[in-house]
Amino acid sequence: MDFYQFQARSINGERVSMDSYRNNVVLVVNTASQCGLTPQYEGLEALYHTWKDKGFVVLGFPCNQFGKQEPGSSDEIAAFCQMNYGVTFPMFERVEVNGANAHPLFVYLKDKLPGTLGISTIKWNFTKFLLDAEGRPVERYAPVTPPDRIESRLKKLLGERA
Repeated sequence: MDFYQFQARSINGERVSMDSYRNNVVLVVNTASQCGLTPQYEGLEALYHTWKDKGFVVLGFPCNQFGKQEPGSSDEIAAFCQMNYGVTFPMFERVEVNGANAHPLFVYLKDKLPGTLGISTIKWNFTKFLLDAEGRPVERYAPVTPPDRIESRLKKLLGERA
């Protein structure tokens, strides 16, 4: 399997193939609306807004597995993100990222980019996976890593487009 073979449902319930992001540098993030890290939505949107025309996209995947910090419906999540942070990057339906019901995309990303000490489990909301324009996972970022700290690596991956 590779990144482009996965599918997920958008926050509006439409099936989306990751192939639609081919040739883009992609940042996949598990998100939550009631987390101490929720203000990272602002930084994620800023990155997306700055670089989207150069071939970059953020994909947000709400997750309720950590402290039950994403309990809302898709409509509630979408409204919260838009109203509080002006999120325009693609958001998806809530998923699980760990355990037997983990979304296959996150199983794949954790396998390709295990966390510290080779432990593949996602520890908290706002874990970030950066993929290059060929869909290869290249770096995993801890939940506390602010989005602006990813920008230098992002510029390198965008190369001459940046």
